[in-house]
Amino acid sequence: MHKQRIGLYSATAIVIANMIGTAVWVSIGYQLMGLHSGFTLILLWVIGGITALLGALCYGEIGAAFTRSGGEYNYLSELYHPAVGFLSGFISSTVAFAAPVAAAALALGAYSGKVLTGWDPRILATAVVLLLTLVHSLSLKSGSRLQNIFTSAKVLLILFIIVAGLLAHRTGNTGFMPGKISLAEILSGAFAINLYFVSYAYSGWNAAAYLSNEIEEPQKNLPKALLFGTLIVTVLYILLNLVFLYVAPQNELAVKGDYKVVEVGFVAANHIFGMAGGKIIAIVIALLLVSTISSMIIAGPRVTMVMGEDIRLFRVFAHKNRNGIPSRAVIFQSAISLYFIFASTFNEVIEYIGFTLSLFTFMTVLGIFILRSRQKTAPPAYSYRTWGYPVTPVLFLILISWMLVYGFIYKPKPSLEGLATVLCGLIIYFINKKITPKQTHEPLQK
Repeated sequence: MHKQRIGLYSATAIVIANMIGTAVWVSIGYQLMGLHSGFTLILLWVIGGITALLGALCYGEIGAAFTRSGGEYNYLSELYHPAVGFLSGFISSTVAFAAPVAAAALALGAYSGKVLTGWDPRILATAVVLLLTLVHSLSLKSGSRLQNIFTSAKVLLILFIIVAGLLAHRTGNTGFMPGKISLAEILSGAFAINLYFVSYAYSGWNAAAYLSNEIEEPQKNLPKALLFGTLIVTVLYILLNLVFLYVAPQNELAVKGDYKVVEVGFVAANHIFGMAGGKIIAIVIALLLVSTISSMIIAGPRVTMVMGEDIRLFRVFAHKNRNGIPSRAVIFQSAISLYFIFASTFNEVIEYIGFTLSLFTFMTVLGIFILRSRQKTAPPAYSYRTWGYPVTPVLFLILISWMLVYGFIYKPKPSLEGLATVLCGLIIYFINKKITPKQTHEPLQK
């Protein structure tokens, strides 16, 4: 059976598409609920980008050392213990990809609703998820081609909005110079909490790690895909949010008390291109959210598949079709996404999974010190090394710790709910161990 492979361009596109999703088009509205200084708001996106870049540099070395697909599930199993990897994989296979797919699909429906009035956004969201599930259940090559086209178009659209916005007449009321209010906001709990929204927007910088086995020369191309994709998105995010605040008044961008999502891309486009042009941009944004949904439908099921190779209770998901696609895992994730489409909101998704995902990325990057200590007796078989080590991982760990502590203090309920989900995973792990007491951490399929 011929195994299809993903090249560097496609792997980078998957990283970019995973990162540029729903959050960048809506999250500035949540940030304006507690912050108002333009300097503070842009600083959020700078810190978020730096954190993602630091993480990508570290994941590059860890991914080069452990080239099996599965991301944190594989890394944490190898670096710590199979139980730790299982907990990460359990979160990834149940909510970490499925819930953001639902959020992106709902955003697609909401943007489409600016033109297609009378349509229920959930119906359109469901149709898109079902269509992409079908595509990615049949062929990796066709799915990668679709991913490349939509991701390239998405980057071009963002560049177009950035250039047009910077050349447009300024109608926003946000000041960007630092002042007393900026310092007060930076030291506030609101700043740390809003890093949740920003970190959610940047999430996906590790996307290519979930399908390492399917990347050509993963020890060489995986670190490049993570770094190039993250760097491109960081620059685009900072400039795009600068444009949003430059062209639109804060009262139009801010989420009101009912937490209803504000489509800030549509609001900004109205100020740049007029009402008719704004509607056109809204439809284009909706179409390009397809790449976000598509990329997560590609990456997420690879975690479930690898878990199925190792864990008896998940064995059904290890199955691959004749094209080497984990079709059952794809269908399973999409089924959960459809549930979230009808049962959750964007805000709830971020608060629920933000704490837990940050915890596992923290543990993964911390594992680079374990990896380096092992190499004192066994030289590495790969050439990529994290730039700036040990400063790079230490800075990442400090920034993530900051978010975790403030997140738990100011948002205890969703943080505890996330930890409860982890506890459920731990119970399932020990049930599996009891069912298969002689099981070792070896894949059932190679």
